[in-house]
Amino acid sequence: MAMPVELDGPALDGVVARLRAGGCVFAEDEARLLLEGAADRVELDTMVAERVTGSPLELVLGWADFGGVRLLVEPGVFVPRLRTEYLAGLAAGYLESGDVVVDLCCGAGPIGALLLAGDRQMELHAADIDEVAIRCARKNLATAIEAGHAFVYQGDLDTPLPARLEGRVSILTANVPYVPSNEIQLLPSEAREYEPLTALDGGADGLDLLRRVARASTRWLRPGGRLLIEISDRQQDAAVAAFRGAGLEPAISESDELDSTVLIGRFTPR
Repeated sequence: MAMPVELDGPALDGVVARLRAGGCVFAEDEARLLLEGAADRVELDTMVAERVTGSPLELVLGWADFGGVRLLVEPGVFVPRLRTEYLAGLAAGYLESGDVVVDLCCGAGPIGALLLAGDRQMELHAADIDEVAIRCARKNLATAIEAGHAFVYQGDLDTPLPARLEGRVSILTANVPYVPSNEIQLLPSEAREYEPLTALDGGADGLDLLRRVARASTRWLRPGGRLLIEISDRQQDAAVAAFRGAGLEPAISESDELDSTVLIGRFTPR
């Protein structure tokens, strides 16, 4: 573990000034985190240089905070977003001890890690197509994996899930990419240049993967089970239609504080 680097006032002011000149809005807060994470002044200088040239702070530090859980993140992985804490919180509200939970497009495993932090009696199955994401998720969920509470698979959406889960899943979360393909260029450079396109591009209208997950979900959900997916507020009508078409009862939940919109689909077999 790195020991915090101690800098005198002028040296610390210099770090803050470099960060601010690089466009870091919260330069003082970032300087503190970099100081805590650097083993020495040489490493600190390297970390500051990476940050001011555009690398996401989380990737410079090697970790991201998600709802109070510290997650390992590596270069090339999708960095967990603050707004997704809302989806995780909604899922936790439906969770009962012993439930089977599936987390598709799991990334570094933030949703599963947060749910497990509150209830280790659940059974979590997480999957992602990206190799770097799976490596991070397995590290972040290592304790639960060793205890037999979590399983992590690499593959396209639900394809790697074991057949024994059919009709047994209480909660299915999927933080699918939902940015329309022609709007990727409008994303902040931190996302465009440092995160995988597969974690950002949702197809022509941003809902390609949402539709696939909605259709697949009824194979896995138990009666009364729920699918939760984050969307943008302007996609609500089309996303709700996709859920209804898949046989899910849709409901919208929003957080103004976190600027998050989550579509919840309850499976009620006819």
